[in-house]
Amino acid sequence: MAGEQPDECLIVNVAHARASSHPRRAMCIEFEPEEAPWPDTGVNIQIMQPGQPNCRYHSEPVQEDFLVLYGECIVILEGEEHRLRQWDLVHCPAGAEHVFVGAGAGPCAVLMIGSRREEAAHYPVNEIAAKYDASVTTPTDEPAVAYTDWRREPWGPAANPWPLERADPPGGSGRP
Repeated sequence: MAGEQPDECLIVNVAHARASSHPRRAMCIEFEPEEAPWPDTGVNIQIMQPGQPNCRYHSEPVQEDFLVLYGECIVILEGEEHRLRQWDLVHCPAGAEHVFVGAGAGPCAVLMIGSRREEAAHYPVNEIAAKYDASVTTPTDEPAVAYTDWRREPWGPAANPWPLERADPPGGSGRP
């Protein structure tokens, strides 16, 4: 395509990657250049506070994989809520409905990796996700419709919080 930027090798420390935040969803640490998104695979780290979703409950026609790097969260996967902790991996084959929500006493960081072979999504209604403001009220295949209310508040640049630090629990060492 005319004007398309070439994909290039990249080495970046998480602490030096670009971060953006939104008042109603997870902070995102992004690795790929804004002007030239990677063509095949998306990779980012999303940081959720307790009760904060990373997105709206959805499915995609491509594989996605998620690794909890820090803290605790829940995943609503195929309509069921599962508690996750550091180093838990979630594999979503194409079509698996899911959303992540921060849990525990502090932030949760999840490495998110997904194929970009097909840009599409379906947003079904889900009662469990609705408890966290993470469900649409009417099913849609249009992201702009799914995020209509969230788009009133824009994304903005944020200070990169990496590495995350856990507050010491009473009588504890603060180590994970």
